[in-house]
Amino acid sequence: MYRNSVSLPSVSTYLFALAPLTAAALWGGLYGVSKWGFDAIPPLTLAFLRVLVGAAALLPIVRLRYPRREFTRRDRLAFLTLGAVVAASLATQFLGTAFTTASQGSLITVLTPIFTILLGVVLLGEDLSARRVAGIATATAGTVIVLSGQYRLAELAGVATTGILMLLLASATWALYTVLGKPLIERYSALETATYSCVAAVPMLAVLVPFEFTWTETSLRAIEFTPRVVLAVLYLGVLGTAAAWYCWYKGLEFVDASVISAFFFIQPIVGAVFGATLLGESLGSRFVLGGIVMAAGVYFVSTESNP
Repeated sequence: MYRNSVSLPSVSTYLFALAPLTAAALWGGLYGVSKWGFDAIPPLTLAFLRVLVGAAALLPIVRLRYPRREFTRRDRLAFLTLGAVVAASLATQFLGTAFTTASQGSLITVLTPIFTILLGVVLLGEDLSARRVAGIATATAGTVIVLSGQYRLAELAGVATTGILMLLLASATWALYTVLGKPLIERYSALETATYSCVAAVPMLAVLVPFEFTWTETSLRAIEFTPRVVLAVLYLGVLGTAAAWYCWYKGLEFVDASVISAFFFIQPIVGAVFGATLLGESLGSRFVLGGIVMAAGVYFVSTESNP
Protein backbone atom coordinates (compact mmCIF):
# COMPACT_ATOMS: atom_id res chain seq x y z
CA MET A 1 0.00 0.00 0.00
CA TYR A 2 1.13 3.56 -0.46
CA ARG A 3 2.65 5.09 2.64
CA ASN A 4 0.53 8.24 2.46
CA SER A 5 -3.24 8.02 2.52
CA VAL A 6 -3.67 11.26 0.59
CA SER A 7 -4.96 10.77 -2.95
CA LEU A 8 -2.34 11.45 -5.57
CA PRO A 9 -2.78 12.67 -9.15
CA SER A 10 -3.02 9.80 -11.60
CA VAL A 11 0.35 10.55 -13.22
CA SER A 12 2.21 10.97 -9.92
CA THR A 13 0.71 7.75 -8.64
CA TYR A 14 2.75 5.76 -11.12
CA LEU A 15 5.96 7.79 -11.09
CA PHE A 16 7.35 5.47 -8.41
CA ALA A 17 7.75 2.85 -11.14
CA LEU A 18 10.56 4.85 -12.75
CA ALA A 19 12.90 4.08 -9.84
CA PRO A 20 12.64 0.25 -9.82
CA LEU A 21 12.53 0.25 -13.62
CA THR A 22 15.85 2.09 -13.63
CA ALA A 23 17.30 -0.38 -11.12
CA ALA A 24 16.16 -3.34 -13.23
CA ALA A 25 17.64 -1.78 -16.35
CA LEU A 26 21.00 -1.27 -14.64
CA TRP A 27 20.99 -4.81 -13.24
CA GLY A 28 20.12 -6.16 -16.67
CA GLY A 29 23.66 -5.49 -17.81
CA LEU A 30 25.32 -7.09 -14.78
CA TYR A 31 25.78 -10.56 -16.25
CA GLY A 32 27.72 -9.45 -19.30
CA VAL A 33 29.77 -6.93 -17.35
CA SER A 34 30.48 -9.47 -14.58
CA LYS A 35 31.88 -11.83 -17.19
CA TRP A 36 34.48 -9.19 -18.03
CA GLY A 37 35.37 -8.93 -14.38
CA PHE A 38 35.49 -12.70 -13.81
CA ASP A 39 38.09 -13.00 -16.56
CA ALA A 40 40.57 -11.23 -14.26
CA ILE A 41 39.16 -11.08 -10.73
CA PRO A 42 37.91 -13.94 -8.47
CA PRO A 43 34.17 -13.71 -7.60
CA LEU A 44 34.38 -12.70 -3.93
CA THR A 45 37.09 -10.14 -4.64
CA LEU A 46 34.94 -8.68 -7.41
CA ALA A 47 31.98 -8.49 -5.01
CA PHE A 48 34.18 -6.65 -2.50
CA LEU A 49 35.34 -4.16 -5.12
CA ARG A 50 31.75 -3.66 -6.17
CA VAL A 51 30.56 -2.57 -2.72
CA LEU A 52 33.75 -0.60 -2.08
CA VAL A 53 33.18 1.51 -5.19
CA GLY A 54 29.46 1.73 -4.45
CA ALA A 55 30.08 2.94 -0.90
CA ALA A 56 32.66 5.46 -2.12
CA ALA A 57 30.08 6.85 -4.56
CA LEU A 58 27.19 6.99 -2.09
CA LEU A 59 28.79 8.11 1.18
CA PRO A 60 29.84 11.66 0.13
CA ILE A 61 26.34 12.27 -1.23
CA VAL A 62 24.56 11.15 1.92
CA ARG A 63 26.97 13.13 4.11
CA LEU A 64 26.15 16.28 2.17
CA ARG A 65 22.43 15.56 2.13
CA TYR A 66 22.13 14.59 5.83
CA PRO A 67 25.18 16.10 7.58
CA ARG A 68 23.81 15.93 11.14
CA ARG A 69 21.85 12.70 11.12
CA GLU A 70 22.04 10.65 14.31
CA PHE A 71 21.02 6.99 14.68
CA THR A 72 19.83 5.04 17.67
CA ARG A 73 21.76 1.96 18.76
CA ARG A 74 18.90 -0.18 17.52
CA ASP A 75 19.04 1.38 14.06
CA ARG A 76 22.82 1.04 13.88
CA LEU A 77 22.37 -2.67 14.52
CA ALA A 78 19.65 -2.76 11.87
CA PHE A 79 22.01 -1.21 9.30
CA LEU A 80 24.72 -3.74 10.22
CA THR A 81 22.22 -6.57 9.83
CA LEU A 82 21.19 -5.21 6.45
CA GLY A 83 24.86 -5.02 5.44
CA ALA A 84 25.41 -8.64 6.46
CA VAL A 85 22.38 -9.77 4.46
CA VAL A 86 23.42 -7.93 1.30
CA ALA A 87 27.03 -9.10 1.69
CA ALA A 88 25.75 -12.68 1.79
CA SER A 89 23.56 -11.98 -1.24
CA LEU A 90 26.45 -10.59 -3.31
CA ALA A 91 28.86 -13.34 -2.28
CA THR A 92 26.45 -16.12 -3.22
CA GLN A 93 25.35 -14.28 -6.37
CA PHE A 94 28.89 -13.89 -7.70
CA LEU A 95 29.92 -17.43 -6.74
CA GLY A 96 26.74 -18.81 -8.28
CA THR A 97 27.24 -16.81 -11.47
CA ALA A 98 30.80 -18.11 -11.76
CA PHE A 99 29.65 -21.72 -11.37
CA THR A 100 26.57 -21.70 -13.62
CA THR A 101 25.43 -20.82 -17.11
CA ALA A 102 23.48 -17.74 -18.19
CA SER A 103 20.27 -19.74 -18.50
CA GLN A 104 20.56 -21.17 -15.00
CA GLY A 105 21.26 -17.76 -13.51
CA SER A 106 18.35 -16.15 -15.35
CA LEU A 107 15.88 -18.84 -14.33
CA ILE A 108 16.84 -18.73 -10.66
CA THR A 109 16.46 -14.92 -10.74
CA VAL A 110 12.74 -15.41 -11.35
CA LEU A 111 12.38 -16.75 -7.79
CA THR A 112 13.47 -13.48 -6.14
CA PRO A 113 10.06 -11.75 -6.36
CA ILE A 114 8.38 -14.85 -4.95
CA PHE A 115 10.74 -14.87 -1.96
CA THR A 116 10.11 -11.13 -1.52
CA ILE A 117 6.33 -11.54 -1.45
CA LEU A 118 6.47 -14.35 1.10
CA LEU A 119 8.84 -12.43 3.37
CA GLY A 120 6.77 -9.27 3.00
CA VAL A 121 3.69 -11.12 4.21
CA VAL A 122 5.53 -12.86 7.08
CA LEU A 123 7.81 -10.05 8.31
CA LEU A 124 5.90 -6.89 7.35
CA GLY A 125 2.32 -8.12 7.48
CA GLU A 126 1.62 -7.02 3.91
CA ASP A 127 -1.63 -7.98 2.22
CA LEU A 128 -1.50 -10.76 -0.35
CA SER A 129 -4.40 -9.92 -2.60
CA ALA A 130 -5.65 -12.09 -5.44
CA ARG A 131 -4.62 -9.39 -7.93
CA ARG A 132 -1.02 -9.43 -6.69
CA VAL A 133 -0.86 -13.23 -6.81
CA ALA A 134 -2.28 -13.23 -10.34
CA GLY A 135 0.11 -10.50 -11.42
CA ILE A 136 3.19 -12.25 -10.04
CA ALA A 137 2.11 -15.56 -11.60
CA THR A 138 1.59 -13.84 -14.97
CA ALA A 139 4.96 -12.05 -14.79
CA THR A 140 6.67 -15.32 -13.87
CA ALA A 141 5.10 -17.08 -16.84
CA GLY A 142 6.13 -14.27 -19.20
CA THR A 143 9.72 -14.31 -18.01
CA VAL A 144 9.95 -18.09 -18.36
CA ILE A 145 8.56 -17.80 -21.91
CA VAL A 146 11.30 -15.31 -22.80
CA LEU A 147 14.04 -17.43 -21.26
CA SER A 148 12.75 -20.63 -22.86
CA GLY A 149 13.13 -19.00 -26.25
CA GLN A 150 16.65 -17.87 -25.48
CA TYR A 151 18.06 -20.79 -23.51
CA ARG A 152 17.52 -24.50 -23.09
CA LEU A 153 15.57 -24.94 -19.89
CA ALA A 154 16.92 -28.47 -19.56
CA GLU A 155 20.27 -26.91 -18.64
CA LEU A 156 18.79 -26.09 -15.23
CA ALA A 157 19.11 -29.78 -14.39
CA GLY A 158 22.79 -29.80 -15.26
CA VAL A 159 25.72 -30.63 -13.04
CA ALA A 160 26.18 -27.16 -11.51
CA THR A 161 24.32 -28.08 -8.32
CA THR A 162 26.56 -25.92 -6.11
CA GLY A 163 26.13 -22.90 -8.35
CA ILE A 164 22.35 -23.28 -8.41
CA LEU A 165 22.26 -23.55 -4.62
CA MET A 166 24.34 -20.36 -4.39
CA LEU A 167 21.94 -18.54 -6.71
CA LEU A 168 18.96 -19.72 -4.68
CA LEU A 169 20.59 -18.30 -1.55
CA ALA A 170 21.35 -15.07 -3.43
CA SER A 171 17.69 -14.73 -4.44
CA ALA A 172 16.43 -15.41 -0.92
CA THR A 173 18.90 -13.02 0.74
CA TRP A 174 18.19 -10.24 -1.76
CA ALA A 175 14.48 -10.63 -1.00
CA LEU A 176 15.36 -10.38 2.70
CA TYR A 177 17.46 -7.25 1.97
CA THR A 178 14.44 -5.71 0.27
CA VAL A 179 12.02 -6.51 3.08
CA LEU A 180 14.31 -5.64 6.01
CA GLY A 181 15.11 -2.29 4.40
CA LYS A 182 11.48 -1.13 4.39
CA PRO A 183 11.28 -0.05 8.08
CA LEU A 184 14.60 1.82 7.84
CA ILE A 185 13.49 3.59 4.67
CA GLU A 186 10.34 4.75 6.44
CA ARG A 187 12.34 6.11 9.41
CA TYR A 188 15.14 7.66 7.38
CA SER A 189 15.34 7.58 3.57
CA ALA A 190 16.13 5.34 0.61
CA LEU A 191 19.47 7.11 0.13
CA GLU A 192 20.60 6.58 3.72
CA THR A 193 19.44 2.97 3.86
CA ALA A 194 21.17 2.04 0.60
CA THR A 195 24.33 3.90 1.63
CA TYR A 196 24.82 2.59 5.14
CA SER A 197 23.95 -0.99 4.23
CA CYS A 198 26.54 -0.77 1.44
CA VAL A 199 29.15 0.71 3.79
CA ALA A 200 28.46 -2.03 6.35
CA ALA A 201 28.96 -4.72 3.70
CA VAL A 202 32.46 -3.51 2.75
CA PRO A 203 34.43 -4.97 5.71
CA MET A 204 32.27 -8.10 5.71
CA LEU A 205 33.27 -8.93 2.14
CA ALA A 206 36.83 -7.67 2.66
CA VAL A 207 37.58 -10.41 5.21
CA LEU A 208 36.71 -13.04 2.58
CA VAL A 209 39.25 -11.79 0.05
CA PRO A 210 42.39 -13.29 1.70
CA PHE A 211 40.67 -16.66 2.01
CA GLU A 212 39.71 -16.54 -1.67
CA PHE A 213 43.26 -15.65 -2.68
CA THR A 214 44.52 -18.65 -0.71
CA TRP A 215 41.85 -20.94 -2.13
CA THR A 216 42.41 -19.88 -5.75
CA GLU A 217 46.18 -19.53 -5.35
CA THR A 218 46.12 -16.00 -6.71
CA SER A 219 47.14 -12.58 -5.41
CA LEU A 220 46.34 -8.92 -5.93
CA ARG A 221 49.52 -8.54 -7.98
CA ALA A 222 48.32 -11.23 -10.36
CA ILE A 223 45.16 -9.27 -11.23
CA GLU A 224 45.58 -7.33 -14.44
CA PHE A 225 43.44 -4.18 -14.30
CA THR A 226 42.92 -3.64 -18.01
CA PRO A 227 40.63 -0.83 -19.18
CA ARG A 228 37.83 -3.35 -19.69
CA VAL A 229 38.22 -4.75 -16.17
CA VAL A 230 38.30 -1.25 -14.65
CA LEU A 231 35.17 -0.37 -16.64
CA ALA A 232 33.47 -3.51 -15.34
CA VAL A 233 34.30 -2.65 -11.72
CA LEU A 234 33.08 0.93 -12.16
CA TYR A 235 29.83 -0.25 -13.76
CA LEU A 236 29.23 -2.78 -11.00
CA GLY A 237 30.02 -0.27 -8.25
CA VAL A 238 28.62 3.03 -9.49
CA LEU A 239 25.66 1.91 -11.60
CA GLY A 240 24.90 -1.65 -10.49
CA THR A 241 25.26 -0.83 -6.78
CA ALA A 242 25.15 2.88 -5.86
CA ALA A 243 22.55 3.98 -8.42
CA ALA A 244 20.55 0.74 -8.63
CA TRP A 245 20.30 0.09 -4.88
CA TYR A 246 19.15 3.66 -4.30
CA CYS A 247 16.54 3.41 -7.07
CA TRP A 248 15.30 0.06 -5.76
CA TYR A 249 14.86 1.41 -2.25
CA LYS A 250 13.39 4.65 -3.60
CA GLY A 251 10.48 2.64 -4.94
CA LEU A 252 9.99 1.17 -1.48
CA GLU A 253 9.35 4.67 -0.13
CA PHE A 254 5.97 4.54 -1.87
CA VAL A 255 4.80 0.93 -2.16
CA ASP A 256 4.92 -2.44 -0.42
CA ALA A 257 7.81 -4.85 -0.94
CA SER A 258 5.43 -7.23 -2.71
CA VAL A 259 4.62 -4.53 -5.28
CA ILE A 260 8.23 -3.51 -5.87
CA SER A 261 9.21 -7.16 -6.31
CA ALA A 262 7.27 -7.37 -9.56
CA PHE A 263 9.74 -5.04 -11.25
CA PHE A 264 12.52 -7.56 -10.63
CA PHE A 265 11.10 -9.62 -13.51
CA ILE A 266 12.24 -6.91 -15.90
CA GLN A 267 15.91 -7.61 -15.12
CA PRO A 268 16.32 -10.72 -17.32
CA ILE A 269 14.31 -9.02 -20.07
CA VAL A 270 16.65 -6.03 -20.06
CA GLY A 271 19.59 -8.41 -19.81
CA ALA A 272 18.46 -10.14 -23.00
CA VAL A 273 18.21 -6.80 -24.82
CA PHE A 274 21.61 -5.82 -23.44
CA GLY A 275 23.14 -9.07 -24.71
CA ALA A 276 21.57 -8.65 -28.13
CA THR A 277 22.66 -5.03 -28.47
CA LEU A 278 26.20 -5.19 -27.13
CA LEU A 279 27.16 -8.85 -27.36
CA GLY A 280 25.36 -9.85 -30.56
CA GLU A 281 23.26 -12.54 -28.83
CA SER A 282 19.88 -13.66 -30.17
CA LEU A 283 16.79 -12.47 -28.36
CA GLY A 284 15.05 -15.78 -28.93
CA SER A 285 11.84 -16.65 -30.74
CA ARG A 286 9.57 -16.06 -27.74
CA PHE A 287 10.98 -12.71 -26.60
CA VAL A 288 8.10 -10.49 -27.77
CA LEU A 289 5.33 -12.81 -26.54
CA GLY A 290 6.99 -13.38 -23.18
CA GLY A 291 7.75 -9.69 -22.79
CA ILE A 292 4.10 -8.78 -23.32
CA VAL A 293 2.91 -11.39 -20.81
CA MET A 294 5.53 -10.26 -18.27
CA ALA A 295 4.60 -6.60 -18.72
CA ALA A 296 0.94 -7.44 -18.15
CA GLY A 297 1.82 -9.16 -14.88
CA VAL A 298 3.86 -6.19 -13.67
CA TYR A 299 1.00 -3.88 -14.62
CA PHE A 300 -1.50 -5.93 -12.60
CA VAL A 301 0.67 -5.71 -9.48
CA SER A 302 1.84 -2.11 -9.75
CA THR A 303 -1.60 -0.61 -10.53
CA GLU A 304 -3.53 -2.28 -7.74
CA SER A 305 -5.95 0.18 -6.19
CA ASN A 306 -5.00 1.78 -2.93
CA PRO A 307 -6.93 0.49 0.10
